[in-house]
Amino acid sequence: MRYDFAVIGGGIVGLATAYALGRRYPDALILVLEKEEALARHQTGRNSGVIHSGIYYAPGSLKARLCRAGNVSIPEFCDEHGIPYDRCGKVIVATRPEELPGLEKLRLRAGEHGLPVRSLNAEEVREIEPHVEALAGLHVASTGIVDYTEVCLALAREVEARGGRIRLGTRVEALHRDERGYRIETNAGPFAAHYLVNCAGLHSDRIARMAGSDPGCRIVPFRGEYYELRPEKRHLVKHLIYPVPNPDFPFLGVHFTRMIDGSVHAGPNAVLAFAREGYHKTKVNLRDLGDALSYSGFLQLARKNVGEGAKEMWRSVSKPAFVRSLQALIPEVTENDVIPSEAGVRAQALTPDGKLVDDFLLIDAPAALHVCNAPSPAATSSLEIGKTIAARVQAPAHLKPVPTQGLAAEGVLA
Repeated sequence: MRYDFAVIGGGIVGLATAYALGRRYPDALILVLEKEEALARHQTGRNSGVIHSGIYYAPGSLKARLCRAGNVSIPEFCDEHGIPYDRCGKVIVATRPEELPGLEKLRLRAGEHGLPVRSLNAEEVREIEPHVEALAGLHVASTGIVDYTEVCLALAREVEARGGRIRLGTRVEALHRDERGYRIETNAGPFAAHYLVNCAGLHSDRIARMAGSDPGCRIVPFRGEYYELRPEKRHLVKHLIYPVPNPDFPFLGVHFTRMIDGSVHAGPNAVLAFAREGYHKTKVNLRDLGDALSYSGFLQLARKNVGEGAKEMWRSVSKPAFVRSLQALIPEVTENDVIPSEAGVRAQALTPDGKLVDDFLLIDAPAALHVCNAPSPAATSSLEIGKTIAARVQAPAHLKPVPTQGLAAEGVLA
């Protein structure tokens, strides 16, 4: 049996892609291959659950456009499927005078996006978050929280209801291109498809190379470690609390996130993971570690950020240092108030010259499309990424597309 589309990866981007393909091509035979025994086991199931506003991303970028659209479509999807979410809003706060220019830049960028935000003085910050000590802030009301694993499960139900097939425990081991598409060798036997969509996240660059494409970058895994507030201390955080990003460091910095289940997570830091699925400090995969440490892109990134990188590593091994970072936002937090929580790993694409691939990276290839960079805000943007891919793929000639609401011909929101 030859499928029309085979999607590799059962995270939220892969499932949203299969969902969008099924809506655009109702007669298509769609296959989703996931190597784990359950869906959303990696980036999707280990993220902070934030429905992002899009305020941080460069105007005109794919990230900015799809995140802003996803900020609307994810809640709409949740409403349709009875999934709880909360538009709780967030505050971005400047705690030092040198952060005030960065806060103003974010306010101006919000204007470029057409994103309504409210400037706050110190007293107004405390009205929203009484335990935060800040000089000034921005209130972003459109930010929300949701459980993206629940979104994944709803997407999977939709895919299967439309006749799609989801194979768990099926690891792709080889890909062979032929005149009719791809033969896919897996631990569960071979499959065939006219068109391949690679949404393999932490392994997306390897899948691309397996298919004969050079993505021009390499995935380097960065572990984000979290603490969470003890239940009796959750009152310290009412919504979401973020710092002004450090323009000299490529990651956002530690922040407080109220989760949809009521818990409050604090973090993350960002350290090199010694395995692409290295959720624990002691997890080491020699191939993954060798790929990272031998890569010129990582070596140059580390060289450029040696100071901040050392601080991140110290926070990884020192709870007092981690808590001091949290105290910059909420001074009354103590070491006794937080307990370790689950870590996540960010699949970050790096170019050979040490630059982070800043935007979503979709690479077209013969009979294939590879999603080779989809870190945050990919979950927020997932339905829009799926629509974009569905409008961009080269479908088999026997399939007739049904225009999907909101899609322009070029595969982005109209």
